[in-house]
Amino acid sequence: MTKPLTSSNFDREWLSFEDPGEHRTWLFDITFLASDWTCIYSVGCPGVAAEPAPDQQLGCCTHGAYISDADDLERVRAQISRLTSETWEYIDTAERLDGALWQDDDGWWRTRVVDGACIFQNRPEHANGAGCAFHHLALQSGSHPMETKPEICWQAPLRREDHETVTGHIYTMVREWERRDWGGEETDVWWWCTSESQAHVGEHPVYIQMEQELSSICGPVVYGWLRAELDSRKAQSLLLPHPTVRRR
Repeated sequence: MTKPLTSSNFDREWLSFEDPGEHRTWLFDITFLASDWTCIYSVGCPGVAAEPAPDQQLGCCTHGAYISDADDLERVRAQISRLTSETWEYIDTAERLDGALWQDDDGWWRTRVVDGACIFQNRPEHANGAGCAFHHLALQSGSHPMETKPEICWQAPLRREDHETVTGHIYTMVREWERRDWGGEETDVWWWCTSESQAHVGEHPVYIQMEQELSSICGPVVYGWLRAELDSRKAQSLLLPHPTVRRR
């Protein structure tokens, strides 16, 4: 009988697939994808600000969001035009500030930060409750939140990174967004959910919870291969537990 992989000598496992449609190799952090992490927004998440503040329900929206590219910018602007005061607390503030988006010195478009968080983050006192205005829009319109949110917001805590070689071949990593990704080791993000046992309480593994997001990132064919492999390994107890669970 094969024993499960539980040795503390291994930090993470990775799984790779060659893309059938382009010159790309996909690399998946399956230690995270097979973990029982789940978003605990509004059920104890203390947020990522300098001090824990679960009552403010800001989640990971303290620093605002970067817009990924021109397509993402166009889509976000289209979704902004659909927001109303019912779904967005700071709609009037955005008008006074000449828009909810701004461009930094490096040319990146970003969402503004107002009162200590993203301008699209409604506070608990809002009539429609706390949470992302784009998320509220999705629920109101019967859409999936990934259709209304900025790309970085619907992907989190997944992180996609493309690395191109000198020959033009691309290696794309799909991994866990870690605390150090928020500005390196000197980050002021004091708490991050993927590395805290408080958030490893999901009923289903991440690769099942985030099926739509992963399918959008890598395509349905590659996702199908990924899921089949992880289902098989899970059935045989051949998946390395997440480092957070091992510490626990």
